Amino acid sequence: MTPVELSRTVLRAVRRAVEEGELSVAVPARAVVTPPGLGGRGDYATNIALQLAGPAGRPPRQVAEILRPHISRTEGVSDVEITGPGFLNIHLDGAATTALVRSIQQGAQHGGQPGFQQAYGHSDSLLGEVVTLRIPYDIRAEVVADALVRIIGSQGGRVEVEHAEPVNLRPVPAPEDPAPLGPDAARWALLYPAAHDRPRITADHLVQRASNPLFRVRYAHARARALHRNAAALGFTSTPGDVREEDTREGAREVATALAEYPHALAHAAAHRAPDRLARHLVAVADALLAFQHTVLPRGEEKPSAAHRARLALAEAAGTVLAGGLSLLGIDAPEHL
Repeated sequence: MTPVELSRTVLRAVRRAVEEGELSVAVPARAVVTPPGLGGRGDYATNIALQLAGPAGRPPRQVAEILRPHISRTEGVSDVEITGPGFLNIHLDGAATTALVRSIQQGAQHGGQPGFQQAYGHSDSLLGEVVTLRIPYDIRAEVVADALVRIIGSQGGRVEVEHAEPVNLRPVPAPEDPAPLGPDAARWALLYPAAHDRPRITADHLVQRASNPLFRVRYAHARARALHRNAAALGFTSTPGDVREEDTREGAREVATALAEYPHALAHAAAHRAPDRLARHLVAVADALLAFQHTVLPRGEEKPSAAHRARLALAEAAGTVLAGGLSLLGIDAPEHL
């Protein structure tokens, strides 16, 4: 279950509470659902009760108590807790992660071919929309526009790039020629910073250590592929399932959360003409996977179990998302690194 789906779930809960006479408020247009902050619990949290408390003339915790059972009855939600002044903390059950992984797998298998499921994160939200990008003769503008052709295309839109006035896409130019970094590092150096930030054209983009975000993203993808190969050598393959057992629950949650938020990050990158949003989200997916990867394979004499198959499926799904995101940026996702 993605944050967008949970947002709809929360709004349906408000609507039911209004229809049943428990609350007297106007149903808001949107409900913000995010990973829980400091002191929060579960997979996601929403402040909808605090938002509605004033219009409802009730304390936030009382509003939260009214909404809690409506959200709890939703398929895929295992529990809802109330914390602080009235935050609703939502726990997802294993079925939600299983469905998420299967969705990513199916999108990867069919690749958005006609008649099949779209690649994960791709949508028709911009279907029929033609975006004209007028750019200066500048290498960074060219690279950003090239990435946006694919990113906006992933949402169903089409991009026409022109060198004409008035310019409507003018990222801060690079201080020097990025070509010596090589094609992949050069593209990352130009795409990772926000358009209003000056890119750094330094050898830091080439170092293979954790301080380099590009290395972490590409290394995480290579690790996902290595886990797949190592599991095959041990005689087992992945099967989507519940990865929320106690010893890996936290790490699995971080990976699942990052994957669930990928479509939102991709849609925002398209809508705001900001490939940096996609690049930064790939770093979040990579960091979650790298922290989780050590739990995937059996250790010592341990035999592969259903839990190992489920963890492997989650890691492979993360690798699929990393490869897809890098491809949209025009950057290679290596099998070995």
